[in-house]
Amino acid sequence: MQELIEKALSGHTRSIARLITLVENESPYTEEIMKTLYPHSGNAHIVGITGSPGAGKSTLTDKLIHTFKNSGKKVGVIAVDPSSPFTGGAILADRIRMQKHAVDPNVYIRSMGSRGSLGGLSKSTYEAALILDSCGNDIIFIETVGVGQSEVDIMKIADTVCLVLVPGMGDDIQIMKAGIMEIADIFVINKADREGVERVVAEVRMALDLAGKRSWVPPVHSTIAEKNTGIEELTHSITNHSEFLSISREGLERKKKRLIIEVEEILQREIARFTEEKWDQQKTPDLIDALYQRKTDPYTVAGRMLEQILMNN
Repeated sequence: MQELIEKALSGHTRSIARLITLVENESPYTEEIMKTLYPHSGNAHIVGITGSPGAGKSTLTDKLIHTFKNSGKKVGVIAVDPSSPFTGGAILADRIRMQKHAVDPNVYIRSMGSRGSLGGLSKSTYEAALILDSCGNDIIFIETVGVGQSEVDIMKIADTVCLVLVPGMGDDIQIMKAGIMEIADIFVINKADREGVERVVAEVRMALDLAGKRSWVPPVHSTIAEKNTGIEELTHSITNHSEFLSISREGLERKKKRLIIEVEEILQREIARFTEEKWDQQKTPDLIDALYQRKTDPYTVAGRMLEQILMNN
C-alpha cells in the first residue's frame, strides 16, 4: 500500500485512480490512505459547481478546465453523477463533454456516484478531493449531481461555491430559498442568450442587496458556456475569491469550520458502522417477532442496545 501511495504522490495517474477507488469502496485501507496523505494536503483550491440539472454545469466546467490548464495549473475534476441502483457506480461515467482533456497529463477527471446520498454527494467525495489535493493538483472542480441539498453539502467541501442558474427554468425561485444567498460565493447565469437573463441577474443582485453587507460580495456573471462567453471573467472571480480567502479572517474561519465538520462526519460514520454491527448481532428472529406482535417497541430495543454499547465502552 505504501508503494501505491508513493506512486500517487509522484503524480502517477493510475495509482491516484486506484486510491480513489479504494476509498470510494470503503476499503479496509481507507484509514491508512487518508492518514498518510493528509500531511500532503491543504494546497489546492476546491471549487464547487452546483445548480439544477440542465443548467450546463458540465459544459461550464469543461471551459474552466481549459482556462485554468492554459494558465499553468494542474486541474482535478470530480463529477458526481447519479448512482446505478445495481453497482453503486456513476451512471454517466466520465463526462463526455470533458473527454478531450482525459489524455492531458495536467488534468485528472473522475466520475463518482452519489451512492444514494440525498445531498447528491457521496461521503467519499471529500476524501477523493483530498487525494487529488495531496497528489499535486492546484485547483479541483467538484460538479454536483444537482439534486436535494447538494448546494448545502458542497459548501462543506468547497472553498468557492459557484451556483449556476438558467433563465426560463424556474431558477429565479432558487434565489428565494433560505440559505442560498449565504451558500453561493459566485453566481453564474448560464445560457445567457435566452430570454429573461436580465431579470434573473437583477433578482440575484436585489437579493444580495437585501442580504446585507458582507466582507465578500458574490459577483454575478452571465455566461454562454457553449460559446465560451463570460468564462474569462468567471475565472478571474474564482481566482479573486481564492486570494480573498487566503488573506481574510473569513477564509481562516471557513477552513477551521470545515475541519470540525470533517471530524464530526468521521465520528458519525464510525458510530453508525459500529452500531450497525451490534444491531446485526442482536437482530434475532425472536426479537423481530416481539416487535411485530407489539410485545416491545423500537424505542425500547434501540435504547437497550445503546445502553449496552455505552456500558461496554
